[in-house]
Amino acid sequence: MSNSFQDIHEQLSRQLGHWTQAASRLSRLDELASPESWRGLEHYLNIALKNSLGNGLITLIQNGEMLKQQLAEAKTVEQLEKLQLRLDDYKRKYLRTETMLDFYADAINSRTNRDISAIMRACDCIARDSMKSILTPLGKTVPPVLTYIDKGLGASILKAGLRLWDGKTQSPVAAIKIVRHNLYRPTALIHEAGHQVAHMLHWNEELGQVLLRQLKSISPKIAELWSGWSSEIAADTFAFVHTGYGSVVGLHDVVSGDSKFVFRYTPMDPHPISYLRVLLGIEMCKVSYGKGPWDQMERVWKQKYVDKNPKPQVQTLIKQSIPLLSKIAKICLDTPMMAFDKKPITYWIPPKRVAPNHLQKLVKQAGNALYVSNHWVSNEAIRLLALGGYQVAIYPLKVPQILEQQRKWMLRLGETLQVA
Repeated sequence: MSNSFQDIHEQLSRQLGHWTQAASRLSRLDELASPESWRGLEHYLNIALKNSLGNGLITLIQNGEMLKQQLAEAKTVEQLEKLQLRLDDYKRKYLRTETMLDFYADAINSRTNRDISAIMRACDCIARDSMKSILTPLGKTVPPVLTYIDKGLGASILKAGLRLWDGKTQSPVAAIKIVRHNLYRPTALIHEAGHQVAHMLHWNEELGQVLLRQLKSISPKIAELWSGWSSEIAADTFAFVHTGYGSVVGLHDVVSGDSKFVFRYTPMDPHPISYLRVLLGIEMCKVSYGKGPWDQMERVWKQKYVDKNPKPQVQTLIKQSIPLLSKIAKICLDTPMMAFDKKPITYWIPPKRVAPNHLQKLVKQAGNALYVSNHWVSNEAIRLLALGGYQVAIYPLKVPQILEQQRKWMLRLGETLQVA
């Protein structure tokens, strides 16, 4: 055996030992997050994560063992050179796996204490319940949900079923980011759950086709524009049918601000121009509920930006779109879709359930027990979220008290789930 062979063999042996040991350490999933954070998950979610991530790690470790065997059997320098290439590929797989695990570790570790864990379990439950309301009657499996807190302005989702960084593992849960500032007004949580539902039912594509077909005779350019926004419009619609005006208020308060942001238009961006997006939400309120506090929001919104003229191209898109908003709202809410078994979404999730008068009936029916009874917080969590969003809008001077009330009932819901 030549010195050259022996030298290369030793170098490879050291590198391979390093990376396979690193992979072995990754497999200790309990070390990814603190015991308190793991306990903050509901049992079914804990099991789903560990099973899925563990399977991905088994593959990585098995690949490492195969490389060790190949190294032991190598006889020539040429074989070692080929093995070096396979080791380089193994390192890349390790790093992708590490990225995958770090994402979930950060998400789990955001459940920093008992109260935050309870709040996040409540958010998990609310998101799952929103999906269950339509996926279950359509015979679809509702994916587990892992919500986590992070910085920023808006929520986001890593959908269940998508391929992860390692290229093999499918996301075992719908991982939904809730931004810290919105923790007690998480109507955006329902929007993100809507993305998961739309993905599973192919709603985005169908809504895009319907918008294109129904608006094309009016303006092919506007039809293309709104069709391209179908994924965000679908998620906004999902949030609206579940939480009504509260979802519109939540959207308004996030996108309101600098006129450059409100009028920003980027071709191929799935997000509608924020100015139009808020107005579409208001139009959904009008279509579903008639007159209400959203009329005042519309007046203030338009007045706020009346002198803030966008670029001529954007100005034209807005001018041509505004007369069509009522039609677009009705398309989203009332058009039968193959995605929904040839029925409109409002058949399965009637927005009337969260109309202001129905929310007031809920308050009267439950009385003082509404926020403290396990029955009410468990069975009416989504409507309680809608109620809080509505109250924040009509009682702006009572926002601190309303948000504290939200915190308490979400805490109670999360504690109930931990017991269960």
